Amino acid sequence: MAHVVLIPGFCRRTVGAICTQAASWRSTASTLRHLTLTSIMKSKRKTDHLERTASVLRREVVAAAKVCEIAHESPSVKSLRLLVPDKDFSFKAGQWVDFFIPGVSVVGGFSICSSPQLLEQERIIELAVKYTNHPPAVWVHNKCTLDSEVALRVGGEFFFDPQPTDAPRNLVLIAGGVGINPLLSILRHSADLHRDQADKGSSYEIGTIKLFYSAKNTSELLFKKNILDLVNEFPEKITCSLHVTKQMTQISAELKPYVTEGRITEKEIRDHISAETLFYICGPPAMTDFFSKQLETSHVPKEHICFEKWW
Repeated sequence: MAHVVLIPGFCRRTVGAICTQAASWRSTASTLRHLTLTSIMKSKRKTDHLERTASVLRREVVAAAKVCEIAHESPSVKSLRLLVPDKDFSFKAGQWVDFFIPGVSVVGGFSICSSPQLLEQERIIELAVKYTNHPPAVWVHNKCTLDSEVALRVGGEFFFDPQPTDAPRNLVLIAGGVGINPLLSILRHSADLHRDQADKGSSYEIGTIKLFYSAKNTSELLFKKNILDLVNEFPEKITCSLHVTKQMTQISAELKPYVTEGRITEKEIRDHISAETLFYICGPPAMTDFFSKQLETSHVPKEHICFEKWW
């Protein structure tokens, strides 16, 4: 889904033989230039991702990528794992990619939901795409297959990238629907920082992380197993509160301790305000507007509130 960036201021699965074979694949620079330039020239929709994010910083690298795994994350969302051999391709947790598809004139904009460390170690990134009538989403759901080839370019000013000498910060992540994607990347990156700190004692020392995540029902809570695995791995550091607004079936015993029926409330968020806490919000415009304004009203500094709207 194409999105607008408005910023005021793990479970790793084994990559199979398909990814191993794909490691030898390369697209030529001329092919990539033709693909991206043609897509940019033809992408004319008024609500197009490229137009909405025209003023947002992007990396110069346009990298070839090959689909090496496809999965159904919910009835309406597919996830893709893509092999990106180009070692000049990198991203910060929370950023998105311009998604160039051969034969599709409209450029997609999808947030990365994997951690930077997965890319560094295995040259893999993960995306989760909700079905809509937007051409890139239609392609992902109806035409994309294993070994499909695309091109990617990283962009976005919504990210968490602490340096080793930075002061420790707590994080509150507030997600609505598919807005979990960039926040899951931040959550996974935070878990990697915890592991590095425990193993080496040399990386950034992060504080606590609280995830608030709302969806229509439990079947639309994406990556819930991954999230709960991290909660169980770091019980003193990572906690989550899952919310469902239109649940029609019984909630499973495994999820019940973490699920609340009803929307995320202002009071829940207000209880986590402190001088050391950063707030990251991603979801529908009404949701991001509500929580960012409520945080400002509660005297949270603007530079501690980062948000991204999904349309």
